[in-house]
Amino acid sequence: MLYEEKQIETIPVGPLGLIPLQSCDALGKKVDAWLADWRRERESEHKTTIAFAGYQKDSYIIGSRTPRFGSGEGKGEILESVRGKDLYIMVDVCNYSLTYSLNGMKNHMSPDDHYQDLKRVIAAAAGKARRINVIMPFLYESRQHKRTGRESLDCALALRELVDMGVENIITFDAHDPRVQNAIPLKGFETVQPIYQFIKHLLKHEKDLQIDSDHMMVISPDEGGMGRAVFFANVLGLDLGMFYKRRDYSRIVNGRNPIVAHEFLGSSVEGKDVVIIDDMISSGESMLDTAKELKRRKAKKVFICTTFGLFTNGLKKFDEYYENGYIDRVLTTNLVYQTPELLERPYYIDVDMSKYIALIIDNLNHDSSLSELLNPTGRINRLLAKYRAGER
Repeated sequence: MLYEEKQIETIPVGPLGLIPLQSCDALGKKVDAWLADWRRERESEHKTTIAFAGYQKDSYIIGSRTPRFGSGEGKGEILESVRGKDLYIMVDVCNYSLTYSLNGMKNHMSPDDHYQDLKRVIAAAAGKARRINVIMPFLYESRQHKRTGRESLDCALALRELVDMGVENIITFDAHDPRVQNAIPLKGFETVQPIYQFIKHLLKHEKDLQIDSDHMMVISPDEGGMGRAVFFANVLGLDLGMFYKRRDYSRIVNGRNPIVAHEFLGSSVEGKDVVIIDDMISSGESMLDTAKELKRRKAKKVFICTTFGLFTNGLKKFDEYYENGYIDRVLTTNLVYQTPELLERPYYIDVDMSKYIALIIDNLNHDSSLSELLNPTGRINRLLAKYRAGER
């Protein structure tokens, strides 16, 4: 059954309101379009009742602004009433393309700036909304998720702060360490894996893959991402391999211990297509080293799949590795800001997540279970069956 044909079984928590902050404007508009189309076409005998008031609209986006004063201070504004609404606030804390004026100088917005703007918009709702939900694809400070010395626990503090402001549900994607939700055990926290979307887009662009353990393999670039890779490999019925990083703990370079070498654990990759799966590309150094090492071991094609493509050191190195044949495809989602240059690269595949986010919002607004959405095994198996049958 298509989701668009889903029968309504529960009334909405409240009239739906979508507030994509400026950092998430393009993605928010795509999500809004999906929601408007579904609800316009969906049939229900209850749509004319008071509980479904405002259910069908051309757009669910509620206008908001986060202007700055010349000193760099800011404020949040919501441009229409949110009383009684079920609000979904979307923010991309990694969107560095936005700027503001600070004493006449142009400043690029940092994750801290985006997080403060999120809190300002929540504060502007002033307790009038029925429920506040935050969709933060890249979880703010998720890389600072545990304490190893005398250091701050920024991610846990941020989650507690949002909950204290009245947020009921936090939806994120591929959290660096899902255990950070222990900081808010009594509130809704979902970390969503985009594995189905990766497989869907890879199969769409690669027409001659043989998806079995004799011809394909899943690789984790480090021990921290093994859980993600194990799930990916099990769903596809593939073998698994792992690299682990030997680091020089006597030095710190750019805030971390430099990698000395990548060691491989797993069966032979010779002649096989390999999928490297991870949560993010930051500088891309370890991912590229992994790809080069796999090609040295005579892997056939190398596909890199990561939820967040940050590319903090630019694309020059990726271009070089593609030209030299070390990588064949790079797949990242549109959950974080993508530069126009990235979208033009011949090896890049843009994995659109707007429909998936719209599905989550629609289910939450109806207080429906997310279990089927969060466990994509059935959808993946149907997709693979079609691919193998030549329905491409």
